[in-house]
Amino acid sequence: MMVEENSTTHDRGTYDSTSIKVLGGIEAVRKRPAMYIGDTTAKGLHHLVEEVVCNSVDEAVAGFCESIQVKINIDGSLTVLDDGRGIPVDLHKETNKSALEVVMTMLHAGGKFEHKSYKISGGLHGVGVSVVNALSEWMEVEVKRDGHVYFQRYEKGEVRSPVEIRGVTKKRGTRVIFKPDSGIFEEVEFCFETIAKRLREYAFLNKGIKITLTDERTDKNETYWYEGGIKAFVKELNEGKEVAHKDIIYFEKESRGTIVEVAMQYNDGYSENVYSFANNINTIEGGTHLSGFRAALTRTLNGYAKSKGILNEEKAPLGDDYKEGLTAVISIKLPDPQFEGQTKTKLGNRDVQSLVEAVINEQLGTYCEETPSTAKAIINKGIDAARAREAARKARDLTRRKGALGSSNLPGKLADCSSRDFETSELFLVEGISAGGTAKQGRDRTFQAILPLKGVILNVEKARIDKMLSNEEIRTLISALGTGIGTDEFNVSNLRYAKIIIMTDADIDGAHIRTLLLTFFFRQMIDLIEKGHIYIAQPPLYKVTKNKRQEYIYDDRELQKKLIVLGGEGTIMEFHGNGKKKEGLNNSKLTRLLHLLVQMEEYIKILRKKGVSLDKFLGLRHKKQGNFPLYKVSYKGDVFHIYSEEELETFIKEKQKAEGRELEILEEGDAVERSEGMIEVVEYHESREIEKTVREIEAYGFSADEYFVGHNGDKSGYKLISEDTEISVHSLSEILSKIREIGRKGLEIQRYKGLGEMNAEELAVTTMNVDTRTLLKVKVEDAAKADSIFSTLAGKDVQRRKEFIEKHALEVRNLDI
Repeated sequence: MMVEENSTTHDRGTYDSTSIKVLGGIEAVRKRPAMYIGDTTAKGLHHLVEEVVCNSVDEAVAGFCESIQVKINIDGSLTVLDDGRGIPVDLHKETNKSALEVVMTMLHAGGKFEHKSYKISGGLHGVGVSVVNALSEWMEVEVKRDGHVYFQRYEKGEVRSPVEIRGVTKKRGTRVIFKPDSGIFEEVEFCFETIAKRLREYAFLNKGIKITLTDERTDKNETYWYEGGIKAFVKELNEGKEVAHKDIIYFEKESRGTIVEVAMQYNDGYSENVYSFANNINTIEGGTHLSGFRAALTRTLNGYAKSKGILNEEKAPLGDDYKEGLTAVISIKLPDPQFEGQTKTKLGNRDVQSLVEAVINEQLGTYCEETPSTAKAIINKGIDAARAREAARKARDLTRRKGALGSSNLPGKLADCSSRDFETSELFLVEGISAGGTAKQGRDRTFQAILPLKGVILNVEKARIDKMLSNEEIRTLISALGTGIGTDEFNVSNLRYAKIIIMTDADIDGAHIRTLLLTFFFRQMIDLIEKGHIYIAQPPLYKVTKNKRQEYIYDDRELQKKLIVLGGEGTIMEFHGNGKKKEGLNNSKLTRLLHLLVQMEEYIKILRKKGVSLDKFLGLRHKKQGNFPLYKVSYKGDVFHIYSEEELETFIKEKQKAEGRELEILEEGDAVERSEGMIEVVEYHESREIEKTVREIEAYGFSADEYFVGHNGDKSGYKLISEDTEISVHSLSEILSKIREIGRKGLEIQRYKGLGEMNAEELAVTTMNVDTRTLLKVKVEDAAKADSIFSTLAGKDVQRRKEFIEKHALEVRNLDI
């Protein structure tokens, strides 16, 4: 329940009980979604996926689930299917409703508050799946348990159908399908890579669980199944790197009801790669379990080194020294985790730190005694890191004495801005002295600074700080940023500019320099990325000119949209059929129609992937109700099309009555042998969207049949008239291609390759002006994958880089030769 002040119905002088509005549970979630999922951006959108998948993973952790399937559907919805016990459907005594309905529609309702059903789980607040339901345009849940199939549908969190029995089944599990509400979220398009990253983590953290991810939009399909668990995770993280010791240190121990699992291995790199998890949840901000690991690691290794005389007169390495080259995964499972907020990014249980320290001290100490060669290799690496740290300190001091790193001695080629307001100031890192000169002419010198970079900068993937400081371009960059460098000196609060914008050419050299700069920030100043300070400028790909009017286009998709806009300007669409002429369409009406026809083009792709043509689907429209089928049902060799959930339930009951028994229901993708006594159901998730679009097209005086055959079957039913152009169109499906033809007429298209092809005014308008430019913010969606890519592209393994290029060669779209 949420209570808020109602300021819309009373004047400012009235404040009594009528000023207080009480929101019900679901209504409160829709009113303030950020309270439950963090935000309504892409991050919050993908948090919905995690909430649903987490329930299936908890079933697996409890020992009742072996397989989880996640599918991004073409219509923008998402399906999660598991083979767990299935959500209970029996009557809940306190509410007198089905337990399924209680779980899906009521906040703080679930089986995880006590430890009878789940000793350990990621979802503890009981708001997860009900919040997903509340923030979805619609949701459908199907439960297989006790030999039956149960179904219920919801819209915006509200029940739209009772819990129905849909036949019998030999299987068990839960299937949840939901479509995020576009009225709540800023964007509702799921990202395959973001979901894949989380599912891969789940598979690593729970050895033996098989998780598959399918994307119907692109036909991508990946399976995650790791018998080695987090040992396999560490092995993958170190793939392509030279390791300091071959064996992966691994141990697992239960203490006071908490399971501590650690896998670690050192490589010859200079950066740390550590991931921490609590109850399968990625604690990206760390917490007490990570603090305990770090403290125990340094204490145990130095204690062993001193006892064996390895250190001798050496100064003991510090915690930062043992971070160098460390790849580790720390996973703990505990009964009552205390997270910071519902989004769970940091663990706060105070007793966990001492517990983890005790386990690490014992287990790692034993490992060192039993495997002295590995222990010595790790300690020697720490000693080398300590020496390098001291060398780097001396190098910094020497460089600083020369005035190359001090913020008061800014590099000469930096064209600084006059403003000292951090929030508005920007630094452009520009490829080349010439382009840097153009950028200086085009900038707003009040808040935009320009730093031209000459040539290819140092590849920091293969260098320590002392070597970096010997490179002039790196020193210049560090000095301009003002943050310092190195774990003991870097301070993000000293950053001089709120935005650091990488601006390079769109050719192969520009991509190379951009990669090296991103490698530098990822390895040496990752805080700048995580705090949202690093951006990539987006120079336009095209300049289009028509009737002396110029416009800049940034990608091919935008160009296609622009052609439709230009083709629609000044164009009139006339109707002709059976000797009668109807009122034509132009301006806003034609623009709206073109938008609807673009949607119809997308539906063609969607249905084609399901083996159905759009013309056949349109022909299945219900003659009385005007809607399209929701289900395709196969039974005894015959195919039936069903138009509602109620009709499907009736169909199943009728067939069962005729057979005198309950029939098994099969769904799309069920890997079982078909038999005559089964009912197979395929759902058209996109049906309602197609109906909505078709009804809007009909509002303009068309019929659905005209999409393919033309007005009243007349092959010359429409004409597009634009200036001196007149084009006959046979059907609605042809209109977009003809409009694009009109849009191209008299249009000059110039494709840009680099910054040097633009003058100062063009560069300013397209790439630097805050009102007209497009910037891409650099974010680390998947740190493990990013680490792997940087190691591949900039690391020492030439063969792995060659294999990467060969594997992805056919995916290249803009090749610079």
